[in-house]
Order: sequence, then structure tokens, then C-alpha cells
Amino acid sequence: MTVQVRPPSPESRLPRDLTFNVDDWLILASYWHPIALAREVGDQPLGVTLLDAPLVIYRTAESIIVADDLCPHRGVPLSMGKGDGKTVACAYHGFRFGEKGRCVRIPAHPDKGIPSRLNLHTYPVVERYGLIWTCLRPEEGKTAIPPIPHWDDPTYQQINCPWIDIAGFAGRQVEGFIDVAHFAFVHTETFADPDNPVVPAYMPQITPYGFEAEYRSSVANYPIGRPERNRTGFEWLRHFRVHVPFTATLEIHFPDDGRLVIMNAASPVSARKTRMFAPMCRNFDKDIPLQDVYDFNRRVFEEDRALVEAQKPENLPLDASLEVHVMADRSSIAYRRALRAIGLSQFFTA
Repeated sequence: MTVQVRPPSPESRLPRDLTFNVDDWLILASYWHPIALAREVGDQPLGVTLLDAPLVIYRTAESIIVADDLCPHRGVPLSMGKGDGKTVACAYHGFRFGEKGRCVRIPAHPDKGIPSRLNLHTYPVVERYGLIWTCLRPEEGKTAIPPIPHWDDPTYQQINCPWIDIAGFAGRQVEGFIDVAHFAFVHTETFADPDNPVVPAYMPQITPYGFEAEYRSSVANYPIGRPERNRTGFEWLRHFRVHVPFTATLEIHFPDDGRLVIMNAASPVSARKTRMFAPMCRNFDKDIPLQDVYDFNRRVFEEDRALVEAQKPENLPLDASLEVHVMADRSSIAYRRALRAIGLSQFFTA
């Protein structure tokens, strides 16, 4: 009797503890997401999670490897093991894995051949903006990682802030980042003016990757207490570029041709948890200690985090009739439409 073996379907590689709608997961898994700061990846294996999938990151002599965090032998997470900068060894039986996730040593049988089934299931890796990016379901020609304006300009300082974990959905976090009406109510301890809540008219422009919006107002972006805040008559321009599903950049035009660019890269750990990465670059204040920058950035995003974690429903309604909208919400509406346009469901379910 001949037994026909079917090739594995996309669904066969779904995470064990899936919090997403299956169809939504398959779409989101085809995009590139950041999973770690490059400086976090040293000799020892690093365990992370993306879209409910446990992953391990480790360095070899030539590259960075991202693979399922599971030894094929007896199913122990490789992130529990030890590395030497060239390979990583499983904590259970010492099986050692190297370049391209290949098993290179079985201590119990050092002179025997190694079955190919012991090789790890790996994923593509790109190191950019000080972040490690990967894609769980890579598609031909779909490898675009959103750009950061001015990042490669030698006159700009590049900054890689520590990541922030948020007990909320990535879509909610991104929508909060692009929302211009919340400044006067959420960020009053960091940069905003509680007496200036008015949102001047603006109009998002649809792009192949999402949309862009230029927002002009008198709300300053200097930290509260800085003497430069007393400068009057300056029109602040905030240029948002949103790349679906969960990445947005904000370019802020400061006085005297100053520019600050912040990337909000919301990595979906699950439908209920987000790891937010925020690389940034600027052409002014380059002498300020990095720790001061890290601390201020965290204060701003912690203000946002409290609101995102409290929102109900927890996930983002893509059906426009499920929440009430006003004119200031044009970016939010454009974002939800862009998510629907890539095929995501009318309501993200957790």
C-alpha cells in the first residue's frame, strides 16, 4: 500500500496557544516585525515571542539565527541552553546547533551521522536600526521593512531606546501613537499643554504602505521646563508615516531646522501583549546623555501605556460603526481602513 504524504499546510505551523483569529494570524505573520534590540543578542540564546510563536535568537560566527524555541529532539526550549558565540547547546541533552540552525553535534553519539530532521526550523533575519527583524511566513518580494527618515544621515544621532512591554493589543498602541487629540490630556507631565486641546484640521493621504498625515499646531515638543518652550509664534509640524500593520514613524520639525524622528514599532507578542520598540534619530541636542533620552522617552510612552491597557474592547474594532468618531480621528479612521485593506477581520478577536 502506498501512503501519500501531504505537504504541511500554513495552518500546521500555527502556534500552540493562539490568541489571534487564524486568518488574521496568517496575514500578520507575512509581515516583518522587530523582536529584539541587536545589543541584546550576545553569546547566550535569547527567548522572545512573536505572534504567539516562541522564538530563540542566537549568534554564530557569521550571522544571527532566529528559530523556533524548541529542540527537535525532546522539545525543550533552546533559550534554556547555553551558547558560545558560535553555537547553542540544548539544556537537556547538549545537542548543539550552529549556522542556519543545523545540528552540528550529538554528545551521546559524536561519531555518528546527524539526521537532517534535527535541524531547527529557522526564519529570515534582518538587522536594521539596531533591531532584529524577522518574518514567520515570508512571501516572495515582500521583505519591506519601514524606513526611518534621516537614519543614514551622518549629521544625525541614532538612538536605540529600551523596549517597553504593554499589556494591550499592538493596533491599539499604534492608534494611540498617531492620535493628535490626546496630547493635552495624557502628556501634560512631559511635553503637552493642558490649555491647548484644539486639533487644527488635517487630512491623511493614502500610500501604498498605509498613509501619511501632516499635522500643524502650536503644541511644542520640548520637555516641560525647557526654556525653549517660551518661544512663541512657531508652527510645529508633525509628519506621520504609517506602515501597516503595526509600524509608524513621526518626524517632528523643531525650530532652527531641528528634526526628531521616532519610529513606533509595535511588535505583537500576542493579541494581548505588545513589545514596543522606539529607535529614533535627531540632528540637535546630540550632547545630552543617552540615559536622559531613554528616561524621557519612557515617561512619554508610560503615559500612553496606562490608557492603552485600560481600553475596551481590548482589540481594535475595524468596523467603523462599533465606535464613535469625530473630525480629530481622521488618522485613526485611515489606520483602521488600511488594516481592513490588507484583509484583516472586521474586529480583532482575542
